[in-house]
Formats: sequence, structure tokens, C-alpha cells
Amino acid sequence: MLSKVFKAYDVRATYPKPLNEKVAWQIGYATAQYLMGDAEAQGLLDPMSRHLVVGHDMRKSSPSLTHALTDGIRAFGTHVIDVGLVDTPMVYFAINHLGCAGGVQVTASHNPANYNGFKISKVHAKPVGSDTGLGEIERLSALIEREKFEREKASPGGGRPGQLGQVGRLESRDLWQAYRAHLSRFLDPAIVAGKRTLKIVIDASNGMAGTMVPKLFGGIAGLKIIEINFDNSSGEFVHEPNPLVEANLDQLREGVRKHKADFGVCFDGDADRCMIVDEEGEPVGCDLLLAWLVKDMLKGHAGASVVYDLRSSRSVAETVRESGGVPVESRVGHVFMKAKLAETNAPIGGELSGHFYFQDMSGTDSGARAFVAVVSALARSTKPLSALIAPSKRYEQSGEINFENENKDGAIAALKKAYPKAKVTTLDGVSLDNGAWWCNVRMSNTEPLLRLNLEAKDRATVDKAVAEVSKLLGKRVAH
Repeated sequence: MLSKVFKAYDVRATYPKPLNEKVAWQIGYATAQYLMGDAEAQGLLDPMSRHLVVGHDMRKSSPSLTHALTDGIRAFGTHVIDVGLVDTPMVYFAINHLGCAGGVQVTASHNPANYNGFKISKVHAKPVGSDTGLGEIERLSALIEREKFEREKASPGGGRPGQLGQVGRLESRDLWQAYRAHLSRFLDPAIVAGKRTLKIVIDASNGMAGTMVPKLFGGIAGLKIIEINFDNSSGEFVHEPNPLVEANLDQLREGVRKHKADFGVCFDGDADRCMIVDEEGEPVGCDLLLAWLVKDMLKGHAGASVVYDLRSSRSVAETVRESGGVPVESRVGHVFMKAKLAETNAPIGGELSGHFYFQDMSGTDSGARAFVAVVSALARSTKPLSALIAPSKRYEQSGEINFENENKDGAIAALKKAYPKAKVTTLDGVSLDNGAWWCNVRMSNTEPLLRLNLEAKDRATVDKAVAEVSKLLGKRVAH
């Protein structure tokens, strides 16, 4: 059962089978055990290092899973600060704001309503993935006996000393005011004062942005927000809460055009990711958005690094250099992106998936902070967003194309062999530069799939190259 809920970067599965309250309690206990050991290894012995932050999203199963998870954490003797119904980046903020040993957000992000899960973070909100602690938490979870869960279920909190010598305390904290104050520091003063006004359509996808946006941005003079799908009380979704699927942007695009808005933004379920559409309702690629944002960001960070995932358009690295920065390529995934951001002290980083990372958010990804960055950069310009993004559209892209293949290693080897003169790198899958075009092919961690991203100077070259490469990668998966 446990093996079915642990993924590469988090815990995620359908509820109530295989993920249920028993499993949540086990994972809570094991998470406390692991994070307390990690904090102790780092020499964190102050009182707050014995606390974990817990938050949850709006899914129907989240309250009961949160309760079971919290009971498990407390049974180990660890104290819990419950920050309530929040977006995932709020948990990252709370860990750092309060100086806790880590935290857990109960969420299944963009998955359908019958899913749930846990995003676990260490001290300083550093991510816990399969290679950075999640495997150990899975091992520890499996050691916990069912009888122990049943005893705790009969007497929540246990009333008995935990492994650390006491049953952990539980307290609730409302950190919205502190969270808002922190993010407001990065809003352009003209927006705050109402001297510059932007009309923005926001699709909350019936997720946590429906709670987060009013709490953080309500009442700001220069923001005229038009709300779509803000009601998250039912735990159901009008459309899948995944902004990367273009069909999920239909309401947003229509709203932007109808209201003649400056831009639109669609958040995913737990509001750590977002997708932007310009004033014409056209989606803006997240790599192109990053390329535009770094121009504004690097004005105050001359010579700084910018981290981007290796699938991104070549225009990202070019723009970073032109803006006086240092481009840093990263493997795909928040664990790797956050590590690179910390290693290079970069002020910003971004992925094609819509995750944007900020040094001033302790190196974590934040949909709210990305929204602030777009608002502030746009407020300082007289041009529409489409015109500001246009200089970054230097190349034609294939978009991500998936191929079914049971022999992924064999396909990668065949690709390298087919282009012996190409420049090849293997940071994440294989990246191949054939001169006229360049591509990256990555293996799925969980499925027999290969993922292709290809780019060239013109559409004809892209189409021809995709047709060539496709023959080597397997059966193309329809969108």
C-alpha cells in the first residue's frame, strides 16, 4: 500500500485507496522522525526546531488526512503549527518565517478531485524528494505497526509520551497578514498607491488561489481583479486544475478578451504554479515569460545567475547574458531547481511547467510571487504584455511531445547514433544540438514514455526534425 503512494517528489494517490487516514498517520509519524533527525544533525536545538508546519488545500479529504497526519507527527513528540487552509507556498513561507524544522502541505496539486497527497519540506523549506529523504520516510512509515495506529486513533494525540519524551503540542496560527506584508514588499509602489492600474483576469481553478488571491491582493488600489472559478468550497473543479493543458485556459482567454484586461493568470490547484495569457488572450510560454522577467530582475542584481530548466528556449540563456546575468541550466524538477538556486544564489529561476523560484521566497516556488513579478514589471512599462514578450520569441518550438516506448534506453542510444556529429550533453536525459535544430529527450520516471522538446529558427525546420526524430522514439501519444 505504501509503495503506491510515494512518488519521486511527494506523496500522491487516490483517496481513500491507497491513501487514507491510517497511511497518513504512519507518514506523519515517520516524517516527524526523519525531520527531527535532520534538524538535530544540523545542530538545530532551539525550541522552534521541534515544530513542524502543517497546512492543507480545499479537497474534501484534506481535513481528515490533515488530522491523521498531525496526530502521527504529535505521537512522535513533535509540535505542530497548523496554518489552516492555505496555498502550498504559504507553508514554505511559514517554515522560514517561524524558523521551524520543516512542514507538510496536504494537497494533490493539479490532480483530479479524488486524489490527495503530501508535499514535505525540511528546514528552510528545502524539498524532500526520493533522493533527499522521501525514500527514508517511506522506509520508516513501513515499520510502524497497524496496532499503534489503532491505539492512537482511539485516543487522538495518545495522551502518552512520544519518542521525544512528550506528546507534541498543537496550535493554530493565522499567518495571512505576515504573508501579505512579505509579498507586498515586491509590488511596484505605483500599483500599491493606485497611480498605475492594471485590469487582470484570474482563474483560480476552484483551487487555493480562490483563498490566496483575496487574502494577499484584495484592496490594493492599482489591481482591478476579475475572478473566475474562485469558489473552492466543494472540493470539485469546473476544469482540471492544470494550467499547462491549453483547454483549461479557455475561460481565462475568453475573460481577458471580454474585459479588455492587461493580462490573465491561471493558477493550479495548490497555487504554486501559474500560466499567463497576454492582453490578446494568447498563452505565454513559461520560458519566454522568464526571459522577459529577468530583464527587470537583473536590474538590481548585476552579474547574478538565473536558473532555467534545460527544456527552455535558447532565447532564455541569450537574454540572461544580454541583461548582464549568468545563465545556469538545471535538470527538470523542483528538487533540482531549488538546489541550483541555492548553489548559485540566483534571484530567480523558472521551469516550463509554470514553477517560478525566487531568492526572496527562500529559493522556493511561488505562484503568488510570480504574479507579483509580472504585475510589477508590467507596471513599469507603457507597452502591452504581448509587445514585451515578443523580443523573446526568437525561435520556433515543438512543444513537449510524448512517445510510448518500453525500451527507453535503447531509443536514447539510437538517437545518439543517428546524429554522430551533433553536440550531446546528458544533464537530464539527452540534449542534442544538430546545428540547424536542437532538442532534449527525457525519460518519464513513472511511465514507459519519452518526452521530446525541439527548437529551431523556423517552423519548417522544426517540423522536419520532429518527423525525423519521432521515428527513433516510439509511438507518438496523442494530446
